[in-house]
Amino acid sequence: MPGFLGTEKQFVARFSRPILASRDAKSSPKEQEAGALAMEALHRQVLPFLLRRIKEDVLTDLPPKITQDLLCELSPLQERLYEDFSKTHFNAELQDCIDGISAEGAQKRPHVFQALRYLQNVCNHPKLVLNANHPEFGKIQMELAKSNGSLNDIEHSAKLPALKQLLIDCGIGNWDVSINQHRALIFCQSKAMLDIVENDLLKKHLPAVSYLRLDGTVPAGSRHEIVTKFNSDPSIDVLLLTTLVGGLGLNLTGADTVIFVEHDWNPMKDLQAMDRAHRIGQRKVVNVYRLITRKSLEEKIMCLQKFKLLTANTVVSNENASMETMGTDQLLDLFKLTDQKAPAADRKTSGDRVSMKTVLETLPELWEDREYEEEYDLTQFLERLKK
Repeated sequence: MPGFLGTEKQFVARFSRPILASRDAKSSPKEQEAGALAMEALHRQVLPFLLRRIKEDVLTDLPPKITQDLLCELSPLQERLYEDFSKTHFNAELQDCIDGISAEGAQKRPHVFQALRYLQNVCNHPKLVLNANHPEFGKIQMELAKSNGSLNDIEHSAKLPALKQLLIDCGIGNWDVSINQHRALIFCQSKAMLDIVENDLLKKHLPAVSYLRLDGTVPAGSRHEIVTKFNSDPSIDVLLLTTLVGGLGLNLTGADTVIFVEHDWNPMKDLQAMDRAHRIGQRKVVNVYRLITRKSLEEKIMCLQKFKLLTANTVVSNENASMETMGTDQLLDLFKLTDQKAPAADRKTSGDRVSMKTVLETLPELWEDREYEEEYDLTQFLERLKK
């Protein structure tokens, strides 16, 4: 229907310009009103051509999907690393980030994403950050040696004991065949965390569990064979996957339990991953469990996920004009290991918010996951913590 929305010049003048102007942080109430009216008019004009069909409306015979968040308390070692970074290194690293943004050769400076990645790894397992480059490595190794402990002990991660108990509750790894056994997909973001789940948990503590593994090291031509084997062989209890490789395009209806050990900033990636089991061909109720460390970065990531889902699921209408946007200073809050009930006096100052706003406003467009991993490698970041 050429001309239905006018010429490009007319479309820009009537819709694009007022909508973009209303989204500017410095827009006036009049501009915001004009943007809302333009959005409403555009929505009303294209509505007859839009059809949104969600799975619940179309696949009426599909069993329900139940999602549960399992909150885990940080281990003493995790809390120690988290607090040490927040109190000792955070202010200096943040200032370096701000200085680097305004300086020549900013790529040589540490980036705020390195700090976020560091805290995410602490939430998953101390082994992911504790290596020879970490300033606390030698001290912690000596302490563990005195107590005949090891970093490989699952008690040092909040999630591994919880994952072990969850698998046992599902009848996985239990020698008692009379228990109603389920089959599970276990998703991790990184191959390193998948290694920890496989070597430190399954092999050492749940040797009765039979499993397959699917990650980026598996050739593309061999992945279908693994999927087929898992779906057709009920004796295989678990399939270990990375979200990037196993989160899209695979049919894994042989499982009725989905467990997320790590979580993506983008909620759609996690939704795609859990729907590998919840799709046509599934005849059982699908239970999704998300392991989340309390009062940490992860708990706040899940809050951001909910915000993004709410935004994505909101139909464009008059209500959108009053929908509040996320504050730019929330990223600063991600670094704090605090309770939601913390008193107002303990909250950040307005100066912190201005600084973080400066950081966020100058960040470039988001890259692919692989590009972030290459650019913001933690090796150099850990070396800086020694200084």
